[in-house]
Amino acid sequence: MARIKGVDIPNNKRIEIALTYIYGIGRSLSNKILSDAKVDVNKRAGSLDNDELDRIREQVEKYMIEGDLRREVNMNIKTKMEINSYQGRMHKRGLPVRGQRTNRNARTRKGKGKTVANKKK
Repeated sequence: MARIKGVDIPNNKRIEIALTYIYGIGRSLSNKILSDAKVDVNKRAGSLDNDELDRIREQVEKYMIEGDLRREVNMNIKTKMEINSYQGRMHKRGLPVRGQRTNRNARTRKGKGKTVANKKK
């Protein structure tokens, strides 16, 4: 198993898909990294030689991914909560942040429904 930025990428998958196991790398960024590193997207991750892996690691270093990106996102959320913006208030309450309705849906964010006594009238 190859390791890139502290993440084990699966050997049996195409390298284009295997790179998406790294937080912050999706399909489009994966393709851009592979084209810059001059590696075939259809190659399996297990069949890459050390030279190709080194070129991929070099390209990945240019982007903010994994721990740095997670830290950045969490700091942005904390900042919004501190300045008491609308999104920050929604984060504090555990409600949907991006403008969705909250009175009848949002179960993913709100959790399991709470039963209210004498509601059926």
